[in-house]
Amino acid sequence: MQTENRFLDDLARLAGGAFSSFSALKDETESRAIIQIERILTRMNLVRRDEFEAVRASALKAREESAAVTEQLTIVQDQLAAISKTSRSARRQKRKNEEGKT
Repeated sequence: MQTENRFLDDLARLAGGAFSSFSALKDETESRAIIQIERILTRMNLVRRDEFEAVRASALKAREESAAVTEQLTIVQDQLAAISKTSRSARRQKRKNEEGKT
């Protein structure tokens, strides 16, 4: 009876060792696969997500600033056109006054 117990104990230890070995093999395989995938991605010159988000945020900010500058430019152009129009009117009026005096 004791020999059967010893045999079962040895068999349990062997199975436990095999399970431990397979677990270590699984971990090693996963780490090697991750390293290989990282190498492939590095060769593909892909952009990391955080870098992409930073550039995207910068582009959105630039677009907003561009829209604000365009709006300000339109206002300045309208003001310049109004000033130019009043200046032309003033010159015409001045010419009319000068023609009336002579």
